[in-house]
Amino acid sequence: MDGFDTGIQDAAMQFNSYEEYLDHHITQTDMFYLEDVDLARQLVELGYRGNGEILRREDFEARKEAAEQARLQKLRNKPKKLYSVGKDVEGHPLLMALAQREEPVRSGKLATIIFVRDVNSKGQEVSAYIDYAQRLKTEDLDPVFECKKKLLPRPSDLSFYNWETQTSTSNATPNFQVIADNEEGLLFKNKRDRKVINVDPKAKPGDNSVRTELVDPEYKQIVLFDHITRRRS
Repeated sequence: MDGFDTGIQDAAMQFNSYEEYLDHHITQTDMFYLEDVDLARQLVELGYRGNGEILRREDFEARKEAAEQARLQKLRNKPKKLYSVGKDVEGHPLLMALAQREEPVRSGKLATIIFVRDVNSKGQEVSAYIDYAQRLKTEDLDPVFECKKKLLPRPSDLSFYNWETQTSTSNATPNFQVIADNEEGLLFKNKRDRKVINVDPKAKPGDNSVRTELVDPEYKQIVLFDHITRRRS
């Protein structure tokens, strides 16, 4: 176990364990005379063997934990590859629309609610208002953009309704609050700028919002509500 000098700053990142760190400060000469790796490690830890300053176990573990947290934070901050990149969505109106919106929705410049009405795997007609940003974060949409799977309503969406069983659910998301009991009908309040989106086709969708109805033969009905977000001053 030939030793080599290791800087205090990067020691925790170079070694998988404290024992491995100590081992790299043990020389072949140490092992020749001591013949016991545990004893050699103890002498290194106490400062009787090895070159330079030796980290105590608690300091090593604290630095290693800090290095791991920094690595995880870097991964979290790394821009994720867009699901729509490299996918052939020509001829699929919904996918084409979602591909155009994916980057601005991910970056927070745009908030999009997707209304989908279709038939589920049980043959039941279902509909939902889907927070696109939430789906991007919680679901692998590669199969959707690869046309292997449809974007279907879920009970966990902003608002869900099963037309056969007449069951309904509503759920707030990190981006929208659901306002269900309102004389104007179903409303969604954007949590970033507090603007309200009205999904009633006979009403205006609201400030900074646009309603777009799509004709897609793969679905019974598709409507997009795009909201350009504005921070409150």
